[in-house]
Amino acid sequence: MTLSITAPSSGRTHQMADAWRRQTSLRRFYAVLGVALLLVAMFTSIWFADEANAGHFFDRLPHILDFLSWLVPKDWNDVWRALFDIASPHDTGTQEFNFPLGRSYVWGGFYIPEYFELMLTTVNVALVSTFIGFIFAVPFSFIAARNLTPHPVLRLVVKRFMELLRAFPEIVIAGLFAAIVSAGPVAAIIAIGLHSLGALGKLFYEINENIDMRAEEGLRAVGANWFERVRFAGLPQVMPNFMSYTLLRIEINVRISTIMGAVGGGGIGEELKLSISRGFGAKTLALVLLLFTTIFIIDQFSAWVRRKLVGEQAFLMGA
Repeated sequence: MTLSITAPSSGRTHQMADAWRRQTSLRRFYAVLGVALLLVAMFTSIWFADEANAGHFFDRLPHILDFLSWLVPKDWNDVWRALFDIASPHDTGTQEFNFPLGRSYVWGGFYIPEYFELMLTTVNVALVSTFIGFIFAVPFSFIAARNLTPHPVLRLVVKRFMELLRAFPEIVIAGLFAAIVSAGPVAAIIAIGLHSLGALGKLFYEINENIDMRAEEGLRAVGANWFERVRFAGLPQVMPNFMSYTLLRIEINVRISTIMGAVGGGGIGEELKLSISRGFGAKTLALVLLLFTTIFIIDQFSAWVRRKLVGEQAFLMGA
């Protein structure tokens, strides 16, 4: 009796083990095949780059970091002088050492260093564009949420619209608006703001689709309209997450604003591009130092705000 029960069970076990081994072998085969295809594509791309570069790609590869030697200043104190617009003793009348010319005088002898003013412009572009994206992403996210807007056509239109805004890089959108409002911070704000709307809208409606619906059902039962249900049942649940993603987006937009500045969007990016292209070591290092410090401060401030919004207990659960 025992043998008749155990034998079929042992057979099924062997079948399961064989099936597992076959699946494991198949996964390994696909993994090896994928890695091989990736290596072929990589080496093919390198070969194409070498041919497109008239066969000098590999010849010049050992010199890829030579530009760093061009950016080493003759006097490291010139980095601080360039950062604070202080005259350099090495000034020869060229643009490499004309630090005091960029001063923005506010009152009497008090001035704002040029790079601080440019950095402020870059941060302003990031803040304004993020604010624009946030203001429009919040209502769009509730309309796009399946559990809050049952009308499929309306959800489809809003989702496709936000996907369209995410589909194009900010530089492409800025180029389009630069032809209308001219190149500068305004075009950068519009481009980054539209892209932020699409990006934040997607993150927000995914949060909305995971809220606790009991509060919404209670408000529906007492006759609350859609706006009241969103305002009093949905928004209080998701606002901490909304703010957390928005703060993250501010950090991203500061970096994007720098890139936009390099292509005519104003701010510190344009000056950084010019300094690198002309080999102005002191100016380039001063700009990089200021940019790094600004992003570090924004990152730390964002982390502090997120802790206040979510609560310290959320960061202590794994301790």
